[in-house]
Amino acid sequence: MPSPWPAPTAGAPVCGQVSVPASKSLTNRYLLLAALAAGPSVVVNPLESRDSRLMLAALETLGARVERIADWQGSGEPAVRVTPLRLEAVTDPAAADPATGGPAPQIDCGLAGTVMRFLPAVAALTGRVVHFDGDPEARVRPMGAVLEGLAALGVTITGEGAPGPGNAGYLPFTVESPGGIDGGEITIDASGSSQFVSGLLLAAPRFRRGLTLRHAGSSVPSLEHVEMTLTVLSELGLTVSSPEPYTWRVEPGPIEAFTVRVEPDLSNAGPFLCAAAVTGGEVTMRGWPKHSTQIGRRWTQILPEFGAEVTTAEEPGGETVTLTVRGPKHLVSPGTVDGTAELTPTVAALAALCEGETTFTSVQHLRGHETDRLAALVAEIRRLGGEAEETEDGFRVFSPITHGGLVRSYADHRMATFGAVLGLVMDDVEVEDIGCTSKTMPEFPELWRDLVESSQ
Repeated sequence: MPSPWPAPTAGAPVCGQVSVPASKSLTNRYLLLAALAAGPSVVVNPLESRDSRLMLAALETLGARVERIADWQGSGEPAVRVTPLRLEAVTDPAAADPATGGPAPQIDCGLAGTVMRFLPAVAALTGRVVHFDGDPEARVRPMGAVLEGLAALGVTITGEGAPGPGNAGYLPFTVESPGGIDGGEITIDASGSSQFVSGLLLAAPRFRRGLTLRHAGSSVPSLEHVEMTLTVLSELGLTVSSPEPYTWRVEPGPIEAFTVRVEPDLSNAGPFLCAAAVTGGEVTMRGWPKHSTQIGRRWTQILPEFGAEVTTAEEPGGETVTLTVRGPKHLVSPGTVDGTAELTPTVAALAALCEGETTFTSVQHLRGHETDRLAALVAEIRRLGGEAEETEDGFRVFSPITHGGLVRSYADHRMATFGAVLGLVMDDVEVEDIGCTSKTMPEFPELWRDLVESSQ
């Protein structure tokens, strides 16, 4: 068990400039599509984190070749060149893996939703028997919608976690489809995660008939991530559409080899921007994209709702801006915060540091993330003297925290950064396992200390 990490408490407003690594969501989408492309593709400035390493390892296990490039064409930025998978049907799907000469592929998903939910369709395209498993915490993350969708497309799903009587679908499971995937039309319930939709749409160009995917429910959480998937596919030359609400169509077609640069992770920028908001300081971030499909773009709307000032200055080239956040003397509650998805733990830190009640709505799907984030947030706010309770579709924060203490991380990177933000205002806050931030941002502890300590 790692020793608790004492969150550095600023003796002055936090002021400085920060740069964050590349987007995890975009990195793993591009890596997957590179493995399905018609020729070798290059992803420049990819995120280096546990999630992205798990994705690359899984693609290599399935037969892709990965070359890491330290300096892409003199840019000073790293890159990854991916030579794609062979997707023809195999005569003996249970035979030794042709890429390694070893047994049939075993995919380690870790705790990465983009691996466990995006790669089953890719595995089915290889025609092989592929086994999926992950961390103990991953075995409680819902998988049913993806697996049921694949089953509707003719893929055989077996194993302990396969959907069936009394089992909604979880890790571990095995995927097998010797003839690949024909495609067509299916309906799934994606109420639990937008990743269920993206996981099928990303592989759909390589289905022989493409895919028309319908959602059976009334809403899909984090629709921004579905928009991101469609945008990425479109930018790579694929034909995509949404003919009606909660219906998406991807036409079959080759994915031409591509080179792409990954933009910064705007969700991971959140704790650093919030550092200015909660301390009355000023934090600047260069390279903020003017147009982005990342849900983190909403920080420019969320922070002013809590009383912070957000300004932008255009940078050369016209595609990015320098973003500056200035904190208020006192945070104010906006009353209701709706549909903040993966940003919710960081926004909850703001709510736990201001007077007045804040109600979070349309975030019920967070119960199925790295941990049950709603229960975790309520428990940790209460642990530090605040008042909070769960609701059917979210939670309420009634009063702010009153003292420091240990903030449990639940092996969840967002809960760890939630605790770090609280430690900027309240003395003696310790984060149980700051190392779990390596899931999407291994540099977090160092970047955080540098920003905070430079302000003292």
